[in-house]
Amino acid sequence: MAAVVAVVVLVALGAFLALAETSLTHLSRSKALALEEEGRRGGASLARLMAHRERGLNPVLLLVVVCHLAAATLVGLLAQSSFGPLGIAVATLGLAVVIFVCAEAAPKTYALQHTERSALFVAPVVSLLARFPPVRLLTRALIGLSNVVLPGKGRSAGPVVSEGELLALADVAVEADVIEVEERALIRSIIDFGDTIAREVMVPRPDMATVAAGATVAQAMETVIANGYSRIPIRDDGIDDIVGLVYAKDLMRASREGRTSATARTLAREAHFVPEAKRVAELMREMQADKFHMAIVIDEYGSTAGLVTLEDLIEELVGEIVDEFDVEDPLLEPLPGGDVRVAARMALDELNEVLHLELPEGSWDTVGGLVFDLLGHVPAEGETVEVDGHLLRAERVQGRRIGRVRITRAEELPAADAVS
Repeated sequence: MAAVVAVVVLVALGAFLALAETSLTHLSRSKALALEEEGRRGGASLARLMAHRERGLNPVLLLVVVCHLAAATLVGLLAQSSFGPLGIAVATLGLAVVIFVCAEAAPKTYALQHTERSALFVAPVVSLLARFPPVRLLTRALIGLSNVVLPGKGRSAGPVVSEGELLALADVAVEADVIEVEERALIRSIIDFGDTIAREVMVPRPDMATVAAGATVAQAMETVIANGYSRIPIRDDGIDDIVGLVYAKDLMRASREGRTSATARTLAREAHFVPEAKRVAELMREMQADKFHMAIVIDEYGSTAGLVTLEDLIEELVGEIVDEFDVEDPLLEPLPGGDVRVAARMALDELNEVLHLELPEGSWDTVGGLVFDLLGHVPAEGETVEVDGHLLRAERVQGRRIGRVRITRAEELPAADAVS
């Protein structure tokens, strides 16, 4: 009778451990932390357990094996003494059915359907088992043995969520109306922000507004008013020789004090310089810590490549910030017939994402850079080049710079128009 009771207890314990295994495997750590913050019973134990998931799961897996083997051994001994060899076969088959139904399928199915409730229920007990010295030491010894049998490098302490999985999770959350579309876009921007460098967000060198170091306050004020900027770089011997920044408020103060003949150099403030390959996430932290809003971007040869402002970095996260004085052509403009007109300065990866294209990416960052690379020379207005089944037409060329590009699917063109 005692052996039968022991078998029942072992099967029940195996069911509990199976419930623990499935619930702890399928619950995310972020959800465990959320349950702890909500003050759910068992939430604190669960959060501590999920911080090192393997420390709880390994003892559970070991004890599951022990319970099943012990139950099978007891059943075999009882069947042998009562019914002989045939009884062992029948008892083994019967125990397999009981374990599968009662100690595997049922508890694991329940854990999948009620993961949070199951995890909160088993967490305190599993935490005690994981800290119980004999179980802890035996588990570590067996894990060490398994590492010897199956050597490997880079073992992970637990599951890792990749950027792709996180973005896919955000897409699922939008479909389930858990988050808004705008929130998903912000999540994507934050993830992309970590991989963005200063060259990709800077105002390029040709678009920089600067004032000469010898310009008077009145002349500098005219430049500030014409461009609508609060601060402008000061150049000495050309744009590659930036000697500082002049603030509009300093110019206004000097003008009010009657110092209109003073030079911009006398009002210069320190300019910060950053390499064009600097990550914008790090740059933003530096701007916040050192309290500056503009940095001059330099290339590998020390020449001025452009400038980047705090507003440029924030726009990478929240999108374009346009005030009532900004008058800019749209980056992307759909046209009748399916064509698209884009600004040549538009980032190529952004264009590919928005229009679901596969235009080649390389050492260039923009659509204009792609056209330059494919043609190998400065295009004339209207000149075209075909790539990836699309025709790129330089619609506006200003000097040596492409302003706008028209994109047409090549198969939609008449044969006479397919070649410029």
